Amino acid sequence: MRRTVDTRGWAAGILMVLPYTICFVLFSLIPILYGFRVSFYDWALLGDKVFVGLGNYVQLFSDEEFRSNLLNTIVFTVISVPVIVVLGLLLAVLVNSIRKGQAVFRASVFLPYILSISVISSIWVIFLQPYSGLLNNLLKGIGIISKDIFWFANPQLAWLAIIMATAWWTVGFVFILYLAGLQDIPAAYYEAGQIEGASRWQSFWHITLPSLSKVTVLVIVLQTIASFKIFGQSKLITGGGPAGATKTVVFSIYENGFSTFQMGYASAISFVLMAVILVVSILQNVVLRRLDR
Repeated sequence: MRRTVDTRGWAAGILMVLPYTICFVLFSLIPILYGFRVSFYDWALLGDKVFVGLGNYVQLFSDEEFRSNLLNTIVFTVISVPVIVVLGLLLAVLVNSIRKGQAVFRASVFLPYILSISVISSIWVIFLQPYSGLLNNLLKGIGIISKDIFWFANPQLAWLAIIMATAWWTVGFVFILYLAGLQDIPAAYYEAGQIEGASRWQSFWHITLPSLSKVTVLVIVLQTIASFKIFGQSKLITGGGPAGATKTVVFSIYENGFSTFQMGYASAISFVLMAVILVVSILQNVVLRRLDR
């Protein structure tokens, strides 16, 4: 018998996908392709475009400031991702064990994530002020420090401030993913572990962590991508200081594109960053999935 094709179903599917496809092509794909073309030109926005081929990319890899900003971004990613992932997991395990009032704790942890980066940055700038800031006064009150800490005057402390603000802002997202994963683990697994005499730590290590392996892969990849794109915290909390010590790759894109209007050079940095994120994400995915087997 000749198979009939449901053309009405196909037409309905195409009509549903079409609006997103048009928006994606117009507002994402075409600008990306145009930006890639611009990266081969020396263009000061208002002047004429001069084709330089790979000149922008050659200049980029010999640019000391770019290398420094890339190193800053990598160091921030290496430190912040494990901190946020581990903190999100611990909070999820803790809140999941609470039987009464769990909704309040879930909302409390997730609430900062819905705020904008400008609000988060303003909160932490006020929080870390040397004389009137809550953190300094709290540390002095419990006797940990005797003098005020100038968080934004030292490169290491400035990065610590950015990491603390980022963790407080984004841990809610990781927390929710882990909490959903925890609630999907069958209770029978833990009951079998109790019958076998497993302690809480053994149950966590041999049941909880393996059951959350796929969530962990997703969380690490997403957090790595987000960390490589850090800009708002560096711009709004420290202004890139002290002496440019907290500038990142996206900060370089911003300065070259919107301060000095070197659009071609800024586009080249953007595509190098995209390539780095793509390679790191693929390698992470491969390694983590092999460890998951």
